Amino acid sequence: MILNSFNDLPPLFLELRPDVLIGQSVCDVCSVGSDELARVVRALEPTPWVVTLHPHTLADVFGDIVRVGQSIEARDDAAEVVAGLTLRVRRLEQSSAAPRPTPLRVLVLEWLDPPYVAGHWVPELVALAGGTDVGNTAGASSVARPWRELAAVAPDLVIIALCGFDEARARREYAAVTDPDALALFSRRVEFIDGNAYTSRPGPRLVEAAELMARLIRG
Repeated sequence: MILNSFNDLPPLFLELRPDVLIGQSVCDVCSVGSDELARVVRALEPTPWVVTLHPHTLADVFGDIVRVGQSIEARDDAAEVVAGLTLRVRRLEQSSAAPRPTPLRVLVLEWLDPPYVAGHWVPELVALAGGTDVGNTAGASSVARPWRELAAVAPDLVIIALCGFDEARARREYAAVTDPDALALFSRRVEFIDGNAYTSRPGPRLVEAAELMARLIRG
């Protein structure tokens, strides 16, 4: 059983008696509180194996895949998944290694009201794709920055990948922005990625996100 929140805990939860609980503590908005988790674990019999994921880099994500595999007795399957993802990352690094006069300067926004610059593994994905993230650094938390400051960064490419939402929602949010500094920023090239599917969640599709970014950076 994978837990993101206990707000909508089904009545059958105690009857299900899960052997493994998988939670995350990366995002304070989405994560299950430690006190709340402890309360639920105490109520379960037998006590389940609790796996809390806290990745900040792509290597962390791959490590968590292994941990989850171990917890559900699927070690070989997890190792196979990580091996395949690692191969794709190496291929992407090779394809993005072609010399460019100047690497494309990329800004990835995961929220627009207020504006949040994507962090954690996202700057790493940008680098794998052949760009330079000018808004954040690999492994750092996502951070709110004012529109005026973002406009002054003057990126070549703005990617909007809203945390937890799809591309259609991102486009609607983008169309609703009226801040003059934001509009100055958006006068540059703007592209969209389904953040819910590709960039927000620490899983195998992060590699696909890097591949998508590579296509955007190549134009």
